[in-house]
Amino acid sequence: MFDTLQIYDDLSKTMEAQTARKLVNVMSSMYEELRNSVTKEEFSDLKDVVKDLAEAQKRTEIRLDELAEAQKRTELRVEELAEAQKRTEIRVEELAEAQKRTEVRLEELAEAQKRTELRLEELAEAQKRTEIRVDELAEAQKRTEKSILQLSKRLDQNNKQLGGLNMTVGYTLENEAYRFLPDLLFRDWGIELTEPLRRDWLRNKKGVMMEINILGQAKRAGEAILLIGESKLQLSRKYVDQFLNKRIRQFETDGQSIFPVIVAHMESEPGVTQYAKGLGVAVYLSYQFQRSS
Repeated sequence: MFDTLQIYDDLSKTMEAQTARKLVNVMSSMYEELRNSVTKEEFSDLKDVVKDLAEAQKRTEIRLDELAEAQKRTELRVEELAEAQKRTEIRVEELAEAQKRTEVRLEELAEAQKRTELRLEELAEAQKRTEIRVDELAEAQKRTEKSILQLSKRLDQNNKQLGGLNMTVGYTLENEAYRFLPDLLFRDWGIELTEPLRRDWLRNKKGVMMEINILGQAKRAGEAILLIGESKLQLSRKYVDQFLNKRIRQFETDGQSIFPVIVAHMESEPGVTQYAKGLGVAVYLSYQFQRSS
C-alpha cells in the first residue's frame, strides 16, 4: 500500500514542503498507474528508484545549501573587496594629490635652482672682477712699495745729510762756545775757567762713560766748580728738563758743584731761556757770541 502521508512526512524533513507535496503527488499518480499496469516486483524496483531519487534530491538540497552559504560568503567577500576598493581609490586620490603637490614643489625647487645657478654665475663674475681688482691693487701695492722704498732711501740720504749738517752746525756752535763762553760766564756769573773748555767723556753714577759737549774746570768766589754744557740748534722746555734729568743729575763729583750750561741757535718757543734760568741753567744763544766779540 502507498502511504502518502508517511512519505510526505519523510520528504518534508529534508526539503521544502511545497516540493515534498509535488513529489508525493507525482509518486501517488505514478503509483496508481503502476498498480494497474506493473507487477509487485516491478513496483518494488520503482520504489527503489524513487528512493534513490529522493536521496539524490537530498544531496542536491545539501549542495544547494552549501552553495548558498558559499554565495553568502562570496557576497560578503565582494562587499569587503568593494570597501577595500573604495579605500584604495581614496588612497589613490590622496596619492594623486600628494603627487600634484610634489610636482608643484619640484617646479618651485627647479625655479629656485635656476635662480641659484644664476646667482652663482653672478657671483662667479663678481669674483672674477674682484680677482682682477686684487691683481690691480697688488700691482699698485708693488708700485707703492717701490715708491716708498725710493722715498725711504731719499729720506735716509736726507737724514744723513741733515745729520751731517746738524753735526756741522753743532760743532760750529760748540767751537764758538769754546771761544766766547769764558768771557760771558765771567761777566754774567763771575765764573773764571781754570782750563780751556773741551769735548770730553765723564763717568756717571753707574760707571758708564758719557760724552760731554762742553766740559771744563772753573772757580767762582774761590770755590772750584765743574762746568758741564751741551749745544742745541733749537731749545725747548722739554730739552731743558731732559738735560737736567738725563745729564746733570747723572753725575757725582765728590762734593764739587756742577754748573750747567746750554748754548743754542734759537728758542723753539717763547720764554725757554727764562724757564732754564729759573732752574739754575745758564743759556746762551749764538747771536750773543757775536755781540760779545
